Amino acid sequence: MRAYRGHLIHIAGAPRLAQAHEHLVSEPDGVLVVDESGFIVYSGDHAQLPADLAHAQVVDTRPAFLLPGFIDTHIHFPQTHCTDSYGGGQLLNWLQQCIFPAEAGLADPQYARQVARDFCARRVDVGTTTALVFGSAFPDAQDALFEESLRVGLRTVSGRGIQTVGPDSAARLLTDEQTAITLTQHEIERWHAADTGDPATALVHTAIVPRFALSVTASTLHALGELYDSVRSDGVYFHSHLSENTSEIASVHSSYGVEHYLDTYDGPYSLLGRRSVLAHAVHCTDYELSRMADTGTSIAHCPTSQLFLGSGTMPWGRTTAAGVNVALGSDIAAGDEWLLPRVLNDCFKVHISEPAALSVPPADLLFTATLAGARALDIEDRVGNLDVGKEADFVVVDPQHQPLLPEILAQVDTHDADRLLFTLLMGMRESAVTQVYVRGRRLTAAR
Repeated sequence: MRAYRGHLIHIAGAPRLAQAHEHLVSEPDGVLVVDESGFIVYSGDHAQLPADLAHAQVVDTRPAFLLPGFIDTHIHFPQTHCTDSYGGGQLLNWLQQCIFPAEAGLADPQYARQVARDFCARRVDVGTTTALVFGSAFPDAQDALFEESLRVGLRTVSGRGIQTVGPDSAARLLTDEQTAITLTQHEIERWHAADTGDPATALVHTAIVPRFALSVTASTLHALGELYDSVRSDGVYFHSHLSENTSEIASVHSSYGVEHYLDTYDGPYSLLGRRSVLAHAVHCTDYELSRMADTGTSIAHCPTSQLFLGSGTMPWGRTTAAGVNVALGSDIAAGDEWLLPRVLNDCFKVHISEPAALSVPPADLLFTATLAGARALDIEDRVGNLDVGKEADFVVVDPQHQPLLPEILAQVDTHDADRLLFTLLMGMRESAVTQVYVRGRRLTAAR
């Protein structure tokens, strides 16, 4: 049993976004006690540590902060080497000029293994303990991702990227519909909860992942809906993109003859639900937001990539007021920030630049990068904060490892939780992430 001593910060309990500030915990001399199984048995003020836990081996991280592990709900594994690629335009240009050709490279199993190593190492570097990962089209590459994720000890939900139609630049990524269904079924059978055999305890899970509506047909989405209906109760996920770019939306309306983009995922066998996460949702209608809220479908908000591709800004106030759970996504590689606090930095900036000039509160920012992600992945009972009984996924953020960060934090009263958290989230860089734990086990970024 180990006791990690430091400044403990998290969103306790199970609040909605609107209650995040009321549930913000900031213990300047806090301690997190983790048992031999990797579960949290005490979380709070060091002075209140129960006597029966006083024998725990102390890991004194002070003056570091103890935060929940970050949860990235939208990141592309086959785009690990593609950040800051110049495509000469917005989303559809960028995909055709940069991404489709680059993703085809993972057809080489040796290269795919290297990408998997780099991908998992980068996640450890930045404290992303859990991620919903948009996968490769190639089964060998997906095998490499799951194998490396388990070797390192990360939580990973992923599914092969499904494409049955597309431009010439995507030709190597395409399969026919039956092959797409068969490969997806095989991936679920092989990898869903492969480490423990039980989705309630596993670190790896699978998802059904069509790239977006324009990468498949109505027939393929219907078949995927049938497949999802047969595995939904096993804890399999659904993940795709929604309403990212106005040109994309116009093409979807034209190709499918639907009134709403969301309708393409909401057929007779609906792909929506509490383990369904749709990335971006920048230009949603009121109906779409209401339907996602009603079905428990979550949004992966990706402000960094929306800036990079000029997609627009997801309207924070309108979207959250509709009752949709909004979590955070880096969207590597359209997003070029792996560290989720850097994505939160962009999140704050884009929304304060909205016409309403919304200043997103610091507790809401932390909630979005942690507990909202756990809720989106339906693992809120396991991770997302540092409550007693949760699995010990946490990061140690040591300001001493980043130039000027200690001096900047010193200007803030330690007991002013809002200002301190804001300065930490906005100011921290990767070098300050010094230790990363999943289920109480310290991870290393071996390449």
